[in-house]
Amino acid sequence: MPYLQLRDITLYYDIQGNGDPVLLLHGLGSSSDDWELQVPIFAQTYQVVTVDTRGHGRSSKPPGPYSIPQFMADIAAFMETIGIAPAHVLGLSMGGMSAFQMAVDRPDLLRSLTIVNSYPELLPQTWQDRLAWQRRQVIIRLLGMKRMGVYLGGILFPEPHQAELRQILAQRWLQNDKKAYLASMHAIYGWSMAARLGEIRCPTLIITADHDYTPVADKAAYTAKIPGARLVVIPHSRHATPIDQPDLFNRAVLDFWQGL
Repeated sequence: MPYLQLRDITLYYDIQGNGDPVLLLHGLGSSSDDWELQVPIFAQTYQVVTVDTRGHGRSSKPPGPYSIPQFMADIAAFMETIGIAPAHVLGLSMGGMSAFQMAVDRPDLLRSLTIVNSYPELLPQTWQDRLAWQRRQVIIRLLGMKRMGVYLGGILFPEPHQAELRQILAQRWLQNDKKAYLASMHAIYGWSMAARLGEIRCPTLIITADHDYTPVADKAAYTAKIPGARLVVIPHSRHATPIDQPDLFNRAVLDFWQGL
């Protein structure tokens, strides 16, 4: 299992396959393990690199605070150190936020940008938004990571045939460090680079589930602000699209990369 020491952290990563490099960035509370339905497929054509973000998975978990620019700086240094820049960068949820930040602060590192079920800012606008945010913090602080995993499993995989996915998510969520998870939550809350979307110049694909946390119309609105970007909607999917609709997701990503 390869590890890389960078400044104050040690990052866990994995490389599979050969070809043009692609970098997969996971979401909040996730890790490289959650790309298991993508890596074998993508690695048939590409050099696939996965990495656990600061505070996640098998990477080190230094005390907070954390921030999206900090996550991005970690990943940028990682890419340069192992020599995979420029790469096709794909980010899911929180990973998409880091990818957005990279696209405007370090465009030299990207061949292309793929954003999955993410948004260029997290600025709660309504009391419902704030309530949902507070609910998550209360669950974590009072009931712990196991209960948070059960709660999220019911949201991400609500169908009867998805019981095994709910169990897997609950087990993996339990492995999160509470302090690092909360620091990561605070990193995304209040973050925004929406005013800079027009600066993105690399080929860009936005992928959204039809039942993601935010409406498809919102994704279409910000996609229109990115020069040349296009939007793909994955049906019958929620926030964990690479897991609940892997075939449709993988095909959309590969079509984009190969079309370049």
